[in-house]
Amino acid sequence: MSYVTPKEFAAKMVDAGESKVFMSTKDTLIRAYMAGAILALAAAFAVTIAVNTGNFLVASLLFPVGFCMLYLMGFDLLTGVFTLAPLALLAKRPGVSWGGVFRNWGLVFVGNFAGAMTTAVFMAIIFTMGFSQEPNAVGAKIGQIGEARTLGYAAAGGAGMLTVFIRAVMCNWMVSTGVVAAMMSTSTSGKIMAMWMPILVFFYLGFEHSIVNMFLFPSGIMLGGNFTWFDYLAYNEIPVILGNLVGGLTFVGGMIYMTHFRESPKRNAPIAHTDDAVGMPAE
Repeated sequence: MSYVTPKEFAAKMVDAGESKVFMSTKDTLIRAYMAGAILALAAAFAVTIAVNTGNFLVASLLFPVGFCMLYLMGFDLLTGVFTLAPLALLAKRPGVSWGGVFRNWGLVFVGNFAGAMTTAVFMAIIFTMGFSQEPNAVGAKIGQIGEARTLGYAAAGGAGMLTVFIRAVMCNWMVSTGVVAAMMSTSTSGKIMAMWMPILVFFYLGFEHSIVNMFLFPSGIMLGGNFTWFDYLAYNEIPVILGNLVGGLTFVGGMIYMTHFRESPKRNAPIAHTDDAVGMPAE
């Protein structure tokens, strides 16, 4: 059977975290760059579908194709390493330190941002015919998304910051569940089906994903959105990164580690000593 039990995939999560901590700088950057570029292309794909069909559910159903592609090719997103890398430290794997975890996170952030920016520039060229005309309908929509999810949060003050943070927590709860879900099967089709479900949920519910936003907001600025780089970083990217970290590490990595990798001993069941208890039906 292709199904992998929770205890088995919990061990795989720790092994994956250790592997990412010790990965070379070159490999970490390349894999992160490609992950950012592919996920950004999937975001552009989804926005194009939503604009052309007027149906966001269809866009959400198809967006996970990008996540599945990058995962099957062994590329890394910051949201995923937020969840996996610290598990090797918790498991006290030899040589793993917080310095190694932070190094991995920093390199993956740089690679993801560079990859997403590359796609943002390429798509901005396409949406504006090489910056020679106004953005098309899809480009205009990307600019509007950027305004709503920066200035909109800023206008709400503290309530807006709380909202963007919680949306980011919920996002990586689902996205990291997708990362782990791919470890639940040994078949390609099983991995794809398992990944598809939580990614669909996060995208349709409008949660905040730091790497998707590395494409949407710089692209929105290039396409004439009425917000600034400061607005993007202060009111979206920074709180979203923090929320993604909390969501992935607590609701996915920490929970699975504590109950499946570090499973507590079973309780001793009380033994019935009376004859009456033997034949007692369960009600």
